[in-house]
Amino acid sequence: MKAILAREFGGPDVLKLEDVPDPVAGNGQVRVRIHAVGVNPYDTYMRAGGYAIKPELPYIPGADAAGVIDQVGPGVTGFIVGHRVYISGTALGKAHGAYAALAVCEQHQVHRLPPRISFPQGAGLFVPYVTAWRALFGRANARAGDTLLIHGASGGVGIAAVQFAVAAGLTVIGTAGTDDGLSTVKAQGAHHAVNHRSPGYLEEIVALSGGRGPDLILEMLANENLDHDLTMIAPGGRVVVIGNRGRVQIDPRKIMTKDAAVYGLALWGIPEDEVRRAHQAIIAGLESGALNPVVGTEFPLAEAARAHAKVMAPGARGKIVLIP
Repeated sequence: MKAILAREFGGPDVLKLEDVPDPVAGNGQVRVRIHAVGVNPYDTYMRAGGYAIKPELPYIPGADAAGVIDQVGPGVTGFIVGHRVYISGTALGKAHGAYAALAVCEQHQVHRLPPRISFPQGAGLFVPYVTAWRALFGRANARAGDTLLIHGASGGVGIAAVQFAVAAGLTVIGTAGTDDGLSTVKAQGAHHAVNHRSPGYLEEIVALSGGRGPDLILEMLANENLDHDLTMIAPGGRVVVIGNRGRVQIDPRKIMTKDAAVYGLALWGIPEDEVRRAHQAIIAGLESGALNPVVGTEFPLAEAARAHAKVMAPGARGKIVLIP
């Protein structure tokens, strides 16, 4: 089969399309013929060799994908050949990920994909939506009536958070840096969309929250925004750091005087029970129509390097996917 292989750590150009042996489903496993693969920022950190999880070389990247089961191993119940699914990781770990024509998954790593959700949409479910659910409900204790700021709401995690929060009764303020991004945020149901490149946007956010500041902030770029977040957060507010690309200087007195809290979140550190609950929430949202992943750009699998460059560029709008 065709797959993207990284034989060394480095820039996007280390990703090469190669022929590799077809994987085979073992006991308790299924094999999925991949129709679309999700590209996430953490994929680029891992490829560069600086991520907390460092796979052995060579490796096939990717944990997000959607497709059709084409092989079922012994001991599998509830899934048959032909089922449409999205996946949340692969059975063979990072040595054999989802940037490929075929992927083998443990039974708990496959989840039914409703007919109304396309494969490219399904490829944007695991990492963004589990992250968003955990940030809102596992970390920030989001409640109906809270005012939520999503700082960087036009990307995959941001869109997922908007959809979850609107469905849960929060007032949502989302930021983006382009007109397309702002339109995307509004289209997902956010009550307000603010351009974070505009002078005075922080004051605008405080005004939109009735002068108190947001009760909750989901932060996608903490190295630039965290100190500002702590300035405008409401008393008793919670900031969840989802993305960061460097060090930042903050004044801890802002946390103290606001009686606020700052939480960190890493997808791979989420407790297993929380992951299970997140997938239950995702499936319920897909079935009810509350959740609708947005696909921004599709690339052929062979152009994984271009996708890795784009996912780190400013101006995110929806999910970037690869098509095998």
